[in-house]
Amino acid sequence: MNGNSVVEPLQVPERLTDKLAALLMQRIEAGELAPDQRLPTEQKLSEQFGVSRTVVREAVSRLKSIGMLTSRQGAGVFVAPRHQARALAFDPSVLWSMESVLQVVEVRRGLEAEVAALAAERITPEKARAIAAALAHLEACPPQGPDGVEADLQFHRSIARATDNPHYERLLGFLEQYQRDAMRVTRTNEALDETYLSQVQAEHRAIAEAVMRGDAATARRSAMHHMANAADRLENAAPPIRRALDALLSPPPPTTTSE
Repeated sequence: MNGNSVVEPLQVPERLTDKLAALLMQRIEAGELAPDQRLPTEQKLSEQFGVSRTVVREAVSRLKSIGMLTSRQGAGVFVAPRHQARALAFDPSVLWSMESVLQVVEVRRGLEAEVAALAAERITPEKARAIAAALAHLEACPPQGPDGVEADLQFHRSIARATDNPHYERLLGFLEQYQRDAMRVTRTNEALDETYLSQVQAEHRAIAEAVMRGDAATARRSAMHHMANAADRLENAAPPIRRALDALLSPPPPTTTSE
């Protein structure tokens, strides 16, 4: 991977994030991207592969969550050392079944509850300000589009960060990739449903307020309640939304390549 302007398009009928993540992983495993080598910028990767910066961001996030890439503050994203653990691996087949996606939400339900409780126990004024800022950013984002989804996930990450245990944030980051597409569908299709939006905002605010005031028991209950409702909103979506979700979760058709 060099600095030239050759475009390697990935426009095929399957998730672009999956393809880009797989391609970058292949190049890391093959040694084309060496340990401790700096990854090209988000903009350069976007231009090279002919995909949006959102696709690049999600592919990079996926590889960071399994330990293949690592961020260095102020320096960029680098290929992780060979010895770094890579126990978790993304399985795209999970995205092809509503039952599997709901199982991921179920895993997050218990995890988010304990994260919120621990964050409340370890809250500091600085952490509370970071959580409040993440909540304000989420509430200011438009319901439609990838920015709102990312702000939603970033809000939950801000609480995980408050636990002072980096493994919680990494594990949540790994699970997030199974929910992004489904979240986009529900946020887009229910953007005009004020009752839905108010409910979600109230759930987020209840978690944040409990964590910020150091109320671990309420934080745990609020996070559990939010994730249970998230599963219910997916499982019992209105017919047009459910059809969109079912289409999204259908396995992509096989692709053929010519030598």
